[in-house]
Amino acid sequence: MKTTHKIGVVTALLVTIAISSKAQTSPSTDTQEFRLSIGPDAGVPLGNFSNAYNWNFGGSIQADIPIIRNLYVTVNAGYDNFFVKNGQLPDQIPSRNMEVIPVKAGLKYFPFGKLFYVQGEAGASFLADKSDVGADKAAAFVYAPQIGVLLPNASKNYIDIGFRFEGTSSFYNGGSSNNFLGLRVAYSFAL
Repeated sequence: MKTTHKIGVVTALLVTIAISSKAQTSPSTDTQEFRLSIGPDAGVPLGNFSNAYNWNFGGSIQADIPIIRNLYVTVNAGYDNFFVKNGQLPDQIPSRNMEVIPVKAGLKYFPFGKLFYVQGEAGASFLADKSDVGADKAAAFVYAPQIGVLLPNASKNYIDIGFRFEGTSSFYNGGSSNNFLGLRVAYSFAL
């Protein structure tokens, strides 16, 4: 089993265990709130993807929609620019930055109150510059397990800091996946 699949399976199991253990506790009187967050994303490519690209920078907007105590449905859309390495690249890789638009949905769960969370998302990643980078496909499957912290800033305002592994299937026929470790620091507010 590939490492990326192992990470996804482990994250799914941890979320399931956390939800199961918290479901047996008494209900809280805390009200949940619909939140929006917006902020920059940065990351470091992994595996074969790191042979062509140094790092990525972009941004995203996310909605957190409460469904039950400490569990939210998330909807996330963003933009990532992967900066090509200077120097000699493999023949099949064009020497241009890669622009990607990921659109994901998933679950965010706070297992120990309202501070720390685990999140898992999946969706599609769209290549904004398909012809410029010589890709065979314009869209690919994407998934992103994440851990993070939601720090209170003011009344109904937060700083959302999340660390994630993001895996995207290849945009090239016979190519390898486009995986990276990412950090998102966002301003979050309740509506």
